Amino acid sequence: MMQDSLDLTTLIFLGLAVFVIWKLRSVLGQKTGSERPPFNPLARREEPPAAPRDGDNVVRLPGAGPERGAAAPVATAVPRNWKGVVEPNSPAARGLDLILQQEPNFDPRGFTDGAKVAYETIVTAFAKGDRKTLKTLLSREVADGFERAIQGRERAGQTVETTFVSIDRAEIVGVDVRNRVAQVTVRYLSKLITATRGPQGQVVDGSPEKVVDVTDVWTFARTLGSRDPNWQLVATEAGH
Repeated sequence: MMQDSLDLTTLIFLGLAVFVIWKLRSVLGQKTGSERPPFNPLARREEPPAAPRDGDNVVRLPGAGPERGAAAPVATAVPRNWKGVVEPNSPAARGLDLILQQEPNFDPRGFTDGAKVAYETIVTAFAKGDRKTLKTLLSREVADGFERAIQGRERAGQTVETTFVSIDRAEIVGVDVRNRVAQVTVRYLSKLITATRGPQGQVVDGSPEKVVDVTDVWTFARTLGSRDPNWQLVATEAGH
């Protein structure tokens, strides 16, 4: 009788354990269609021009989203006074309100600080032809464009030297949220020393001594509420 009781108790606990494991898997192991392959850091995916890739060598944009594994809290959109960040009552301000509706911990100022780090990292990696770093930071379309430029330099036997003097300003100039995909556009004003050298080391473009003012407009994107907190560069253009 005691043996039968023990067997019954054991079976009950085993049944409970199986049920708990099944529930955990249903919550944590569920496929959403937006996961990235195991090795693909910050950057970014090819589906909607916004979903970032998972990985190890990530340049995190601080305050950009929840930590990995944390569910995005739900909140009611409350218009904020974005003075000093974007023009109050502008489309960009309304876009930030929409982001905060889904991710209340989003910090635009922290995002901008992280965007500065991403900008310098990407520009430097492009000059060096560092494909590994670029792959982890860019959307596939942007990465393909950078790759074509790097291959063109290599075929011509050219190398690029780039030195950052300063990033004088980085400001959010546009925010768009559609179907949970947020795109944040940042305008950079920086000072660089850049020169392109030919096969014999001769300067064919730029100057190794002259400081130039550069304006770039870059757009980063991310799927809001996703477990991946990283943003990906999805578009670049020269600013004015």
